[in-house]
Amino acid sequence: MRKMLGAVVGDIIGSVYEFANIKSKDFPLFSSRSRFTDDTVLTMATMDALIHKLPFGEAYRAWFQRYPQAGYGRSFKAWAESGQNEPYNSWGNGSAMRVSPIGFYYKTLDEVLAAAKQSAEVTHSHPEGIKGAQATAAAVFLAKHGETKSKLKETVEQEFGYNLNEPLAKIRKGYTFDVSCQGSVPQAIRAFLESENFEDAIRNAISIGGDSDTIACITGALAEAYYGHVPEEIKKQALTYLDDPLQALLNSFYEVAQD
Repeated sequence: MRKMLGAVVGDIIGSVYEFANIKSKDFPLFSSRSRFTDDTVLTMATMDALIHKLPFGEAYRAWFQRYPQAGYGRSFKAWAESGQNEPYNSWGNGSAMRVSPIGFYYKTLDEVLAAAKQSAEVTHSHPEGIKGAQATAAAVFLAKHGETKSKLKETVEQEFGYNLNEPLAKIRKGYTFDVSCQGSVPQAIRAFLESENFEDAIRNAISIGGDSDTIACITGALAEAYYGHVPEEIKKQALTYLDDPLQALLNSFYEVAQD
């Protein structure tokens, strides 16, 4: 069974570089400053919602309360603390960074797209926020099910209107911090498309700069789905940053996620 650690690995590795961008693929994967962030917490919340059939909004609030210092965006934090159910019309990449378990969990693309929309719109009700979540989940689903990179690219471009043609070398030169779905999801997918293996995908994602933990989180999920695993040494190191409840949920998700 293909696991659901790639997104978490990308987040942990990217955590060091989010506000200290490095425009290079030559960097240490882990350091004493590495940590999991809100990307991991809310990805886990999505897993929890899927496993236990919880409303996505309920799961996101519950996991926020468990890990309130994980580095959430201001709007999400205000929503999570408010107790109100109204979304805040966000187009931010938070909807995309937490959605990847949906691409692993469901058996059909239609189910993936419907659940991705539901997961996004509890907070990210803007069309771009929903599109970013659906594009990410669909790409993970296609990668998991053995679709070629060229076909995956074609499908995402046709269905969601993203331009995935800009090479990383060009992106790297001018890319700056961008928390929008439209300004980070295509770049994250491109980092996967140009990769040779899981580690190379993560290095690609970090090397363009920007919102490094979120971009690497999205890319990591795609890379794991496509290549089928996270290298053992990277997996072992990443798990040392996770507490027992997070590891327990990962193990539970492995048992129920659909092949």
